[in-house]
Order: sequence, then structure tokens, then C-alpha cells
Amino acid sequence: MRKFINKLRSKATGAYISAKTALAAKKGEGYIDTALKIIISVVIGGLILAALYTLFNVTVMPTLETKIGEFFNYSGT
Repeated sequence: MRKFINKLRSKATGAYISAKTALAAKKGEGYIDTALKIIISVVIGGLILAALYTLFNVTVMPTLETKIGEFFNYSGT
């Protein structure tokens, strides 16, 4: 009986220690953190591009503008 109690106590202590280290670990990065960083980067990039358009009042990326213009001026032939 004593061996059984000691074995049970040892396993319980091991489980406690592994749970404690898992909860205390602050390493790693979650999917939500990465998604938030990407969304923030896209929004800031859009704001910077809009500011450049407003500030200089010219087309910043002329090739992109012509490609979009050609796409929407499709004649259907």
C-alpha cells in the first residue's frame, strides 16, 4: 500500500510541475497575434498610400492605375 501511495504522490507531483511550467511559459506566438499584426500592417500601408495621394495629388503607382482602368473598360469583344 505504501508503494502505491508513493507512486501516486510522485505522479501527482509530476503533473503539478508540468502544469505549472506550461502555465508559466510565455514563449510562442498565437495565430490571433499574427493575424492582428498583418491587419495592422495593411491598414497602416493603406493610410500611408492615401496620404501620399492626398499630399502630392498625383498617381503614386501609374502602372496599377492603367491596369485597373483597362480591367474596368472591358468592351466585351
